[in-house]
Order: sequence, then structure tokens, then C-alpha cells
Amino acid sequence: MNVVMIEPLGVSKEKINELAEKLVSCGHEFVYYDTRTEDTKELIERAANAEIVMLANLPFRREVIENCPKLKMISVAFTGVDHVDMDVCREKGITVCNAAGYSTNAVAELVYGLAISVIRNIVPCDNATRTEKTKNGLVGTELFNKKFGVVGTGAIGLRVAEIASAFGCEVLAYSRTQRTDAVEKGVKYVDLDTLLKESDIVSLHVPLNESTKNLIDEKKINLLKSSAILINTARGPVVDNTALAKALNEGKIAGAGIDVFENEPPIESVHPLVSAKNTVLTPHVAFATEEALYIRAQIVFDNIDKWLKGKPQNVICV
Repeated sequence: MNVVMIEPLGVSKEKINELAEKLVSCGHEFVYYDTRTEDTKELIERAANAEIVMLANLPFRREVIENCPKLKMISVAFTGVDHVDMDVCREKGITVCNAAGYSTNAVAELVYGLAISVIRNIVPCDNATRTEKTKNGLVGTELFNKKFGVVGTGAIGLRVAEIASAFGCEVLAYSRTQRTDAVEKGVKYVDLDTLLKESDIVSLHVPLNESTKNLIDEKKINLLKSSAILINTARGPVVDNTALAKALNEGKIAGAGIDVFENEPPIESVHPLVSAKNTVLTPHVAFATEEALYIRAQIVFDNIDKWLKGKPQNVICV
């Protein structure tokens, strides 16, 4: 098989070559591109002869896939696969596998980095300290004894709920499927409107699809308490960010911590959240720790190994 990694995965080339050794030793060809490009022509050139493609969050659209006549399998080094044209993969019978679970701890930890940064005014406090000011006007609030709302209780959402409990929060959750293990951990499932109305902190953990696009729109944002904060480490289009920025600037909600946007960073300086009040922004970094990126690389290689052996795992499309 001709296996092509069309973009770097955030780990050293040495580690990639170590992980690829099993494929190479079995007679498969492995090609590694250590630069990222979104140029359609160049992507076609890179993947044209590939039978298996490995990628992270690089957009992999119909025009590229249709020009890869040998392509049989895509191993995606990401949990979400909305950047891959799944329709054409289904049409052509191309198996798509993801890297579910690699960043559970990484994302959950950033949720609390963002939440605490917002409620304790850490960024303004840092600026005040550096400019000879005091804590005046910067006294924050605690997580303890607050209602923490988790939207989506997959692996990451459940981990966020567990940590919320450790902080002494009452955990509310909304999800299409109620998990027995979540209930056993003290999570209370409610409908989405109830969660938004009652929660002090709301953290989003749903995939991006037709049913979740703009899930948190202006109407839903208006259900939040004026003292509430919204955390989004899921996907940018799950939230109407223009409506969110408006609510923040008008004081309808207290703050937000946002790691994801409509497009991959860098975001433009005119993006509405850039100038929104009481907002901490990070450039889609929740998943990106040294530990998580290596685990991710292991999973995508393991996906290929299992598929080659006729025992595919983490299958999204077949």
C-alpha cells in the first residue's frame, strides 16, 4: 500500500518514522510531507497515488478526493471529520477513521483554564499588575457551588463533568443520549433550555453537523443568566459568534472563553469576538499538548494497521 501523510501531525519526524516502521517493515510505502498546504493542486499532487491518506485538520474536499483514484482509506488525526468531504467518501466506498479519545484530558483541562481565566479576571489582572494597578474592579467569582452545564456528554464532556464535580459544582447535562455512568457520577440530565437558564458556566462538547450548527444561536444565548459564562472548545459554528459578541458587549452575559471559530486561526482582527468584552480567546489549542499529539499519532497509525488486518477501528465512514 502507498501511505501518504499529507501534513505534519505536530510531533517530531523521528517519532513519525518510528511509528511508520511497522508499515515499512511490512512492505508498504510511506511518504511524509512535513509542510502544510491548502492549495488544491498541490494536495492533489501529494495524494494522487495514495491508497491511504493520513491528515489532521487540513480541508480534504471533493475536488482533491476525486483526483485520488487509488484512495481506499483516510486516517484522520482529529476527532471531528467535518473538514473531510464525507459524501464523496461514501460514494467511492472510502473508509474514514478518526482519532477519538486522544485529546480528552487536554481539552477538558483547557475548559477550566478558560473558565477560571474569565471568572477570576486573570488576563485583566495580569495587565493591571504590569501597569502599576491593583485588584480594584477585578474581584472575581468561584467555581465552587456553581451550576456547571455540559452540552454533550461524550468522552470529553464526561471528563469535564467529572472535573466540575471535583470543584464542588452541581453538574447539569444535555445530550442526545443519557449515559448511565454520568448519572452514577451525579450528573443531572435536563433539556437544553433548562441547562442554559440555570447554569452559571456552560461548556460545549458536541460535534459539528447539520443538527448542531448554530445550536447556540441568539435565542439560546438570551436564555443565559446575565452572570453566566460560555465556554466553546468544540467547533466554532456550533455558536452564532456574532450574536455572542453582541450579548457580551451589551452585558447580557458575563463572559466567554472561546478556542474555536468559523475558520481555523489566524482569525481576522475584525472578527466580532476579538473586541467582545470579558472574553478570553485561544487559537484552537485545546487539543494540542505534547502528550495528546503523540497519542493522536499513535492512533492514526494504529487505525491503518487495524484496517489493513481487516479489523478497522474508529470508523466514521465505510
